[in-house]
Amino acid sequence: MTTPAVRKNPVDPELACPVSPVLDIVFSRWTTPILWCLNEFGRQRFVVLQRNIASITPKVLTQRLRQLERDGLVVRTYHPEVPPRVEYEISELGRSLAPIFAQLAEWSAENLPKVDRARQEFDAD
Repeated sequence: MTTPAVRKNPVDPELACPVSPVLDIVFSRWTTPILWCLNEFGRQRFVVLQRNIASITPKVLTQRLRQLERDGLVVRTYHPEVPPRVEYEISELGRSLAPIFAQLAEWSAENLPKVDRARQEFDAD
């Protein structure tokens, strides 16, 4: 059996796995639930969005929404009223991720029981 060659110059992680930057953007801890809620329930005010994602803190929600707005996945609309009103909605770019989330949901339904069994078998050893 031959041993695989080791590269003298390591490959840039983004070149080794070109989806890494996408995974960093879309699949961080709170991004997926935020995008899902905005896609599923439409435009929402901050408090409603926070209620829909029960365990997220206001600070973390604010940080994630700012990052998602910066990445172009969420649109923030400020209404200059008294009191001011701010609403968030998923952008067209964010909505383009819906088929990917649907495929992941399908994969999860089909394969998470297998993952659970594998974990139980591994832990039993």
